[in-house]
Amino acid sequence: MGYNIFDSSEVIPEFTADTAGRKNEKVDYVIVKNNEVQILIECKKHNEKLSLTHAGQLCRYFSTIKSARIGILTNGIIYEFYTDLDATHIMDEKPFLVLDITAIDRTLIKEVEKLSKNAFDLESIIDAAEELKYLNQIKSCFKEQLTNPHEDFVKFFIAQVYQGRSSNKIKDQFTKITQRAITQFISESINNMLKNAMNTETFASSANTPEQTRIITTEEELDGFYTIKAILRNTIDVSRIKYRDAQNYCAIIIDDNITKRICRLYFNGAQKYIGIEENKKEIKHPINCANDIFPLSDYLITIASQYIK
Repeated sequence: MGYNIFDSSEVIPEFTADTAGRKNEKVDYVIVKNNEVQILIECKKHNEKLSLTHAGQLCRYFSTIKSARIGILTNGIIYEFYTDLDATHIMDEKPFLVLDITAIDRTLIKEVEKLSKNAFDLESIIDAAEELKYLNQIKSCFKEQLTNPHEDFVKFFIAQVYQGRSSNKIKDQFTKITQRAITQFISESINNMLKNAMNTETFASSANTPEQTRIITTEEELDGFYTIKAILRNTIDVSRIKYRDAQNYCAIIIDDNITKRICRLYFNGAQKYIGIEENKKEIKHPINCANDIFPLSDYLITIASQYIK
């Protein structure tokens, strides 16, 4: 995040934050900006589940250190970000952002970057926190409607599509129909996006020579391609990852450049292989399906890392 952990004017461990009736209270870390404490960080063991008890401890510090309006509760794996949207200097009960470093939601990266040293602007952070708060609440409400549609939600759709008189029987009928309609709409939308993505990739990877027009990229090869993109998503921009199909193999490459090869997929025979170059020699690893590529992630990440720039 750009803060110098060895500079006590920026990061202070074991910061004293005495509260009423409690002396020698210590905040694990505070981050200082413009000579004022801006961020409070409470740390727990990596195998300890974060709880409201821990948040309560952070809440006490919030009321003591008036300059700080951002609190982070973490066990080193899960990071919960709090502020005081409901009442100034009183920490909200729920975090406005939760980051899990084992399954990073990349849409949150820009929000976290706002807390970095060079980008830190309290007003913009609070504005973003408020937006995230309501965004998460709306998503939660929508999720609830998928499994248990509210009566008013169902009534809206009845009014849009049903011409007859509404009754309890009609409401019960439309509750089930509404749930199915939403589920099917989401599934169809996802399928259409996947089809469009696959068609785009196939078109981009196709050449115009007679030999290549006879080449058909199979679903198994596409599964392998998307599996490799998933493995490398945190290593390199996945838009740079392409495939070039040939008669005997499907090459996974960077920047549509065959010299920047990640691997080759040999999926045309009864026994499938993934070919990975090791010490300037291609080694074929036998696999049964695309899912078997995951144990080879370290090899693929190492190769892709050389093409980051």
